[in-house]
Amino acid sequence: MRRLQRRFFAADATEVAPALLHKVLVVGECRGRIIEVEAYTRDDPASHSFRGQTPRNAVMFGPAGFMYVYFTYGMHHCANVVTGESGDGQAVLIRAVQPMTGLDIMVRRRGRAGHTSDGPAKLCQALAIDLTLNGTDICTNTSIGIFDDGQPMPGRIDVTPRIGIRVGNDRLWRWSVSR
Repeated sequence: MRRLQRRFFAADATEVAPALLHKVLVVGECRGRIIEVEAYTRDDPASHSFRGQTPRNAVMFGPAGFMYVYFTYGMHHCANVVTGESGDGQAVLIRAVQPMTGLDIMVRRRGRAGHTSDGPAKLCQALAIDLTLNGTDICTNTSIGIFDDGQPMPGRIDVTPRIGIRVGNDRLWRWSVSR
């Protein structure tokens, strides 16, 4: 497997997002094939960066290839990969992965079998992604990264509106692998 390098992430979130589909997210002993993503840019009213840089979203404004993890609804973590150039304030939300290895670990963390990583909060719980990983460089860190294993994309890519937002939902910035 070949680790994705910073230059891969240094493009617009709307370009990086679909390119991340079918890549492999590795966190510790667990691996999952990315099957659903959403893009968020600074000019997007649904983006955390829309109103400018804050302590919470500062990672989004840094260099590409870093994890932006946030805590939402007082109980869930969501994992994003920073894209674009420093100062851009954009990222790709990793919404779902298909488990490849470490399923037993994911099930134990989730407390149940089935639907281990088919949503952003479930994915973070299954892969133990939390605020301690916010700001982690996925291009160099040895315990987390995104890789290309050379497997061809099966089927087609579906493009739809994003889920769970109240503004900016007219943008077709959600990509998923058709099952």
